[in-house]
This record gives sequence, structure tokens and C-alpha cells, in this order.
Amino acid sequence: MKELLLEALKLKSLPRTGWIRAGIENPESVAAHSWGVAWLCMILCPKELNKLKVLEMALIHDLAEVRIGDITPYDGIDVAEKHKMESAAFVEMTEPLYNRQHLRNLWNEQSAEADFVKQMDKLDMALQAQEYGGLEEFIDSALQVLINPVHRELARP
Repeated sequence: MKELLLEALKLKSLPRTGWIRAGIENPESVAAHSWGVAWLCMILCPKELNKLKVLEMALIHDLAEVRIGDITPYDGIDVAEKHKMESAAFVEMTEPLYNRQHLRNLWNEQSAEADFVKQMDKLDMALQAQEYGGLEEFIDSALQVLINPVHRELARP
């Protein structure tokens, strides 16, 4: 288990690939992004959703990237293949954990909570793009996915 805990800490030093591609010096790490997603989930989670489940999903949503890297659409890897790689890494990583099945269920769940976390993932990207400045392509990409009018407004500069 300690190996997994130490491995997961490497997300703190794994830079987000999209920001590197955009020429950002000292880009945020995957862990910083995951914190941003969790923060947005905590603040914006609708009352009808299970907030604990949402937060758990947010915290694990990019865990597999410590093994496979932060793959972007520009890397030429098919979405289905990327998901397959992430799932295999996640299953392997969680094997030593007593609650592995719970975590795997969260990872694979398709629900309103999972959809909300995906929305917050895109909102965090848009907000970070605003922070960096001059990265409209990331904001536009988020706006194509965001459905809630409040979230769309937050994503706009």
C-alpha cells in the first residue's frame, strides 16, 4: 500500500500536457488540477447529488495518469484506447487496497454524479486557461461540453 501512496504523490510533479503544448512555463500539475476539480465539486455540487461520491470521484479521476501520463487529444491516441489504458492502470493500482472494489465502481460509474465531475473537470480547465491568459482554445473546448448556464458563465473570460 505504501508504494501506491508514494506513487500517487508523483501526480504533484506531473505537469499537465495541454499547458505544456500551449507554451505555459511552470504549468499546473495533475494533482493541482485534481484539487481544482474537487474544489469546484465541493462548492458547486447540486443538492440532489451525493456530494461524498462526487468528491471521491473528483479525487480519483486522474489517478491513472501517474502511470500512463496526461494524454491529450493531440497525442493521437483513440479515446477508447485511452480509456482502456486508464482502466487497466487504475485496476492495477488499486489492487492492494481493501476498498478497491468501491474505488473501481466509482471509476466506472455512469451517473449524474459522474457527469457532474466531468463538467467540473472542464470548468477547472477553463478557469485555469483564464488564469494563464490567451488560451481561448481551452475555454472554447470547455464551453462545447458545459451544459449548466452558471458553469458556462464561469468558464467565460
